[in-house]
Amino acid sequence: MTKPDAVLSQTSGVSATFTSVAPVSENGYISEEQVRQNIPTKKQFVDSHRQGVIIEGGVGYRQTVVIRSYEVGPDKTTTIESILNFFQETALNHVWMSGLLSNGFGATHGMMRNNLIWVVSRMHVQVDRYPIWGEIIEIDTWVGASGKNGMRRDWLIRSQATGVVFARATSTWVMMNKKTRRLSKMPEEVMAEISPWFIEKQAIKEDNPEKILKLDCKATYVNSDSKPKRSDLDMNQHVNNVKYVGWMLETIPDSFLESHLLSSIILEYRRECGSSDIVQSLSEPDDEGIILQEGIECDSHINFLNGLSLASEILEGSGLLGSFSKAPLRFTHLLQIDGRDSRKEEIARGRTTWKKKFSSMPFSPS
Repeated sequence: MTKPDAVLSQTSGVSATFTSVAPVSENGYISEEQVRQNIPTKKQFVDSHRQGVIIEGGVGYRQTVVIRSYEVGPDKTTTIESILNFFQETALNHVWMSGLLSNGFGATHGMMRNNLIWVVSRMHVQVDRYPIWGEIIEIDTWVGASGKNGMRRDWLIRSQATGVVFARATSTWVMMNKKTRRLSKMPEEVMAEISPWFIEKQAIKEDNPEKILKLDCKATYVNSDSKPKRSDLDMNQHVNNVKYVGWMLETIPDSFLESHLLSSIILEYRRECGSSDIVQSLSEPDDEGIILQEGIECDSHINFLNGLSLASEILEGSGLLGSFSKAPLRFTHLLQIDGRDSRKEEIARGRTTWKKKFSSMPFSPS
């Protein structure tokens, strides 16, 4: 694939050819918002402002991003919330470049005519490595069909310098009526708009998606003090789904977070969360026995290290059991409305998978 920066350098000024200001409204007036946004009315192939290009034979999208200081945590690596924000931003920019974007939050012209908005129903993210501060990454995204009334969107994040894949994700989106706040079937005119962009390609293959069980009030970790802030609301007037992840992770003990990295998260969204809702977050660790630092499971009789089977007593005698951890590898999560009555409506379920952090020097010098 041609690097986005090379494409942009070779096509200086070309983007202006594909950009046109939103058409004049019926009353002959162009609003200040339309002028400031300059939403394209036809397909763009290069966006020099966002460092974006169209790929995958004209239907996919790639954006180049430099990791900024406020997108990393104390360890100078990108936070999972920042990665999810990258996914959201590139998805919106993909629709922007398609020429289908109306003045809604990622909504097409047909969706706006039918008072429809997008809502995510499921997301699965896998992270192999986290980008570091100042690193340049490339984010690819594309869409495909998901049943009769849904759309699948996938992403891939890689290092521009090495080409190594950092993270991948897949998600399912459905439509909601903006006025009634109920899920809606996809109108034919909307399907006609977006189906030419569908491709058969998956970042994560999920033949049999794992079902996440619902936690009860006996969960090990519970936080009932979460309340949405005004800054948590998006343009669709509900809490942004990225905030849900933060609420889930806040229940996990700091001691665990200091020694483990999030390697996978699955989210199942049940209902939207409003500004007046009080949110209760529950987490339950899955105790699956001894786990290798690399995240390879083993039992109490046979241990596997680098593909070799070793007896437990040999490992104990050599002290290699220090490389094992009895900490839980996975957590199950639940977000629900903390209402006064006994019935608490679910907001989202989650499943996180973790791996031990490696030190820079795994073995002490002799």
